[in-house]
Amino acid sequence: MKAVVLAGGKGTRLAPYTYILPKPMMPIGDHPILEILLRQMGRAGIKEVTLAVGHLAGLMQSYFKDGSQYKLKIDYALEEKPLGTVGPLAFIDGLTDTFLVCNGDILTLLDINELAAFHKEQKAICTIASHQRTHKVNLGVIEHEKNSHQVTGYIEKPIQDFLVSMGVYVFEPNVLQFIPRGEYFDFPTLVNTLLAAGEKVICYPYDGYWRDLGNTEDFMEANDDFENMRSQFLAE
Repeated sequence: MKAVVLAGGKGTRLAPYTYILPKPMMPIGDHPILEILLRQMGRAGIKEVTLAVGHLAGLMQSYFKDGSQYKLKIDYALEEKPLGTVGPLAFIDGLTDTFLVCNGDILTLLDINELAAFHKEQKAICTIASHQRTHKVNLGVIEHEKNSHQVTGYIEKPIQDFLVSMGVYVFEPNVLQFIPRGEYFDFPTLVNTLLAAGEKVICYPYDGYWRDLGNTEDFMEANDDFENMRSQFLAE
């Protein structure tokens, strides 16, 4: 199975660090986060990886080179303009069989092979790795009538559960026919387009370790987790 890593974003929520480092090269312990992900891919049996790059692409090309140090074959798809989260896929060659797509800024212990097997069993065009997240609002929430000031209820510090995307997906190659070439196209638009076309999109529930490194707080917590769980992430 071939993999595509989406590594072209500017990482604005981690600024100012990402002014000089692409977000996938932010350090987790003594490794860039993307290096941990690539090592995990190699252990899962993936041989070919395309890095879809844009912001500070040269740094990633210089560091990861052709991937031989990870026993991978790495090539690069350079965005000349921002194409969204799935727009770059339209320019990547060799996606002729089931393939993995993931963000380059996640830390997880997700078993890639189990995800791929689930996808095959379900016979879906797209499988989204998903994780349960609980969000607590630390304020009292007022319920009221629409277009009115009439209060209808009051909830003190409500807790809501959401099933969220982990930024890891498995696609069938025919998904590419739904992605316009050279246009900005993001993942939510793709999912809604597939559903409107009657295609099967499923979620793979995962309750193990996962962090999205989108902000400074999560990034710092991920570093602490890595030090405590290093052998699990690197299979040392």
